[in-house]
Amino acid sequence: MENVVGIDLGTSNSVVAIVEDGVPTVIPNKGGYKTTPSMVAISESGKRLVGHIAKRQAVTNSVNTVYAAKRLIGRKWDSPAVRAVQQSSPYSIVEGPHDDVRIVLRDQIYSIPEISAFILQELKMVAEQYLGGGVDKAVITVPAYFNDNQRQATKDAGRIAGLDVIRIINEPTAAALAYGFGKDFERRVAIYDLGGGTFDVSILDIGNGVFQVVSTAGDTFLGGEDFDIRVMNWLIQVFQERSGVDIRDDRMSLQRLRDAAEKARCELSTVRETLIDLPFLYTTASGETHHLQENLTRDQLEDLTRDLVDRTVAICERTLSEASVDRGEIDDVILVGGMTRMPLVQRGVAEFFELEPCKGVHPDEVVGLGAAIQAAALIDDSQDLLLLDVTPHSLGIMVHGGAFHRLITQNTTVPTSAGHIFTTVRDNQTSVKILVLQGESDDATQNELLGEFILSGLRKASRGQVEVKVTFSISADGIVSVAAQDLDTGREQSITVTATSGLTEDELQRLVEQSQGYMVEVRASEEFERERQKVEGLVTEVRELFPQVEGIMSGTSFGRDAIAKAEAVLERAKTEMQGNDLRSLSEVSGSLERTLNMFRGVVTKTNLS
Repeated sequence: MENVVGIDLGTSNSVVAIVEDGVPTVIPNKGGYKTTPSMVAISESGKRLVGHIAKRQAVTNSVNTVYAAKRLIGRKWDSPAVRAVQQSSPYSIVEGPHDDVRIVLRDQIYSIPEISAFILQELKMVAEQYLGGGVDKAVITVPAYFNDNQRQATKDAGRIAGLDVIRIINEPTAAALAYGFGKDFERRVAIYDLGGGTFDVSILDIGNGVFQVVSTAGDTFLGGEDFDIRVMNWLIQVFQERSGVDIRDDRMSLQRLRDAAEKARCELSTVRETLIDLPFLYTTASGETHHLQENLTRDQLEDLTRDLVDRTVAICERTLSEASVDRGEIDDVILVGGMTRMPLVQRGVAEFFELEPCKGVHPDEVVGLGAAIQAAALIDDSQDLLLLDVTPHSLGIMVHGGAFHRLITQNTTVPTSAGHIFTTVRDNQTSVKILVLQGESDDATQNELLGEFILSGLRKASRGQVEVKVTFSISADGIVSVAAQDLDTGREQSITVTATSGLTEDELQRLVEQSQGYMVEVRASEEFERERQKVEGLVTEVRELFPQVEGIMSGTSFGRDAIAKAEAVLERAKTEMQGNDLRSLSEVSGSLERTLNMFRGVVTKTNLS
């Protein structure tokens, strides 16, 4: 069976998993960690760094290190979220050519799907190394409240990384799959997912292998990053009060503060107080140095961030209300995401649902495991699993007066379709313009425009006399199709809504080709490194035998010639190990093996004599 993986592409950390022998398993990365930081950097030499290696150099290379790119994926340039990220990020964010967001690293401009693809490509290589074969297909998770553009941008990132994304599924749904996998029960569960950059809550009914989403809601700009920014701003204020220096424009100092804020926030999940110690945080033009040393208590952290937790609880309340579900009907509350380790979050959830959250799943791994379960089910017909998800946003059209008319409401199970008959609004109107919108505002201009088309050729008549039927359809993959039909003539016009990531097809193809070239280089580099290590081991063994062989063979001209050739091979090996020519290194490896075999034969023969 072909290898297909599940990937949780997270804001702070990412996970890749697979189902092996019926058991979902997280694949550890090259460092042995089960989570990989969602960070990308470009070094001074132009080398791409991903994961832990990018995180370790973030302080000294802050302007060329990207974190939390997921908060920008699929967003328009004029989005308030983009402005918020600009204010707190050390790296440069610029407007792309298609009203999208791009990032500048080492004077080169990268799209957000491209940055995300670097992370996905790293996870793909991790999986391939673990499985000993190629990985071409994946299920990737996204926040339940992502819109079509954000989902398409994630799919484009997978394509750039060399992955066929066979399904995009919602993170809370994936967590529910992992929670209920292989269990024979019927339960109604709430998935509370507070990660590094986003928040989602979903209500699901689980039973007999069926996972049905009842309701979902969220905030795509609410997560651990916001908690860390609160601590950062507090530290900036404290430092300014003590030193008189405002360090908001010092990128290296900001990165050190960000790292310290994240570390302190994590520590305060298990201790009541922690010390934030940053020596030489800032040096003035005159050479005066300023240090930061400040205690932060759990109570202070909770005071700084309580309103953020309250926002998540308000969303939970709205979700239950929209689904007409009483909190007493919830059997289990599942906590997902690293932020759910925070005691304030756990208390807030327990108090709202009047139920202690379930601790039976790993908050960092459960989404990736669920993605792997869905991936296995999609390629294995024998899997008895049915996932019924919902559309997170309402779909409809703009009608006369600028109002938004919903045809498919949020939390409708997909696949689905719905239609409505509209009439002309002007006398002798011969065409209608259909604006396809997504959102929850009654004001059409406040919702997101997905596409538009014109139905022409209508007969001339008084207003209200010509009827046009508009039909919306959503597939299981979330693809939206809209058709408009003149009921008098049967004339029809339709559109398949194609969300955009901000990249054109030409740009995507170019990035895919670049990605393929990079993979060739990486594999060649890895092969060279394996051969170099082999040569290094052979050199060590030859050198260990050299004194014995020299003592045995140096008395004859043949022996001295053999020793000279061996020395030449060792010298060539030293040179080739410092180069990058795999073919030459392989030739040296062969010569070393022959030399080693000869040395061993000489020593063995002498010992037997």
